[in-house]
Amino acid sequence: MSQNFKMIAKTLFGLEEVLEKELRQLGAMHIKPGVRMVSFEGDLGFMYKANMMLRTAIRILVPIHSFRARNEVDLYDGIYQMDWSQYLTAHDTLAVHGTVASQYFNHSQYVALKTKDAIVDQIRNNTGRRPDVDKRHPDLRVSVHINDQTVDVSIDSSGEPLFKRGYRQGTNIAPINEVLAAGLILLSDWDQRSQFIDPMCGSGTIAIEAAMIAANIAPNLNRPEFGFEKWPNYDNALFEAIQESCLKKMREFEGPIIARDADGYTLEKAKENIQNANLQEFIKIEKGDFFRDHQSAQAFLMFNPPYDERIAIDTQEFYKSIGDTLKQRYSGSTAWIITGNLEALKYVGLRPSRKIKMFNGKLEAKFVKYEMYRGTKKLHKLAGD
Repeated sequence: MSQNFKMIAKTLFGLEEVLEKELRQLGAMHIKPGVRMVSFEGDLGFMYKANMMLRTAIRILVPIHSFRARNEVDLYDGIYQMDWSQYLTAHDTLAVHGTVASQYFNHSQYVALKTKDAIVDQIRNNTGRRPDVDKRHPDLRVSVHINDQTVDVSIDSSGEPLFKRGYRQGTNIAPINEVLAAGLILLSDWDQRSQFIDPMCGSGTIAIEAAMIAANIAPNLNRPEFGFEKWPNYDNALFEAIQESCLKKMREFEGPIIARDADGYTLEKAKENIQNANLQEFIKIEKGDFFRDHQSAQAFLMFNPPYDERIAIDTQEFYKSIGDTLKQRYSGSTAWIITGNLEALKYVGLRPSRKIKMFNGKLEAKFVKYEMYRGTKKLHKLAGD
């Protein structure tokens, strides 16, 4: 049980360093960052802890075999020669996911299909019965990645992607991914103690992730299940001990974190999600229009301005108003904005002090920081600020 093994944590582009830092803080061994992934080593308990506590991981894979293949026969044979009885029985269900970057294979779904065929054929030939495919709730998820001729086979310990925290029921159009929201907060310079405002909170994801970070709440504490709970080596007592230790790590947070939006229906959805996450005591919900309200504050702001499909907007006017409002009402504040509308940023009319390239889904995005100095920036530099 205490034996270490290799694992791969998948993440979003731009969050590799954040995930590496998270793994280091959790106590992972032999950490190696890559593109959209970080490999590491740990034991069974650490695998449970990684799934429960990592904020910027999408899934935790456990590599079980590698071989070379140049065609579908090589692929089928390589998969068939593995001992699949270690991982599932004829009565279990499975799902296979394929990713391909190869001159020899060009269709990931076909690779997944051939892999599935080899697995079920082996089990049927050995037992007289074949496992069924269940793409939604399988007992075992298999991941096949082909890079040129190298086939890497892994089993997926997470099950559903880890951004499905279990709290978000009400979603608006184009909600921000939970892993991305947590990553943005960890990438920013928020001290995790001062007031945090999302003035265009949508379904509340950024505020919820900020509250969980500030109170050190494990992000996947509310998840109904993980993939590893169906594995033959699942240790329920160990898993419950990990859950208990996660609960003990929670800390007090005075904040406050404010989730604000102009749309009442949207706020109701945010309220539901905040209640599902049991974070009512950490997050204050307010109805308010960022552009028209008279409230101003010296605060830390982070928001994902609504895309054109969420509300009909004049992009140029909308982003210019964001810049004007920040200047006029939030002097002495820091604001971080993520947007997939790269052209629109130039209308803000403020010079960003940081720009970070990200992806929101398949859409390239920019995460930008604006500092609203009291007086002029020049005077602050002269004063040594």
